Amino acid sequence: MNITAIYGSPRKDGNTDLLLNAFLKEFENPDHIISRFYLRKMSISPCIECEKCYTTGTCVLDDDMKALYPKFKNSDIVVLSSPVFFYGLNALAKAMVDRSQCCWSQKYLLNQKHSETKPKGVFLTVGGSKGKRNFEGIILTVRYFFDALDIDFTNQLLVKEIDQKGAIKNHPTALDDACNLAKELLRS
Repeated sequence: MNITAIYGSPRKDGNTDLLLNAFLKEFENPDHIISRFYLRKMSISPCIECEKCYTTGTCVLDDDMKALYPKFKNSDIVVLSSPVFFYGLNALAKAMVDRSQCCWSQKYLLNQKHSETKPKGVFLTVGGSKGKRNFEGIILTVRYFFDALDIDFTNQLLVKEIDQKGAIKNHPTALDDACNLAKELLRS
């Protein structure tokens, strides 16, 4: 099984990094290939809305995003982790999502299939707010991101009221919930 793991946090070893690491532990064996991408270490420019991808299906920008495009198509599971920033993705993760416009163009304008079997999409997030609507904006964005990539958004883990670096370790269930989510995917 091929797993693409996208670490969306700007903070190394932050709560979403720890959550994603707990999820990935279940896949760390020779039967699985895990490709880890740390957006904070990558150079991904924002979309310039040139619309060239509307006719070519390819982004004109030449940066680290080029490493992600084939992974979106050739993975069995794509898992994105990102903290909630103002009810949405942080800038690093949002730039990656926006640069997936060429994938949307391939699917909806050029009628190109991304892969024979749809990969499964997983989203892991941590938000500091106590608000009831803390995850509404971020989930909408992630749902349409996976749709543009022709990935089946199958699972999510939303953890609220966690803000300080490393605080997820003190949550009574979050890290176990991430492990259990991975086990559930392995059984399906």
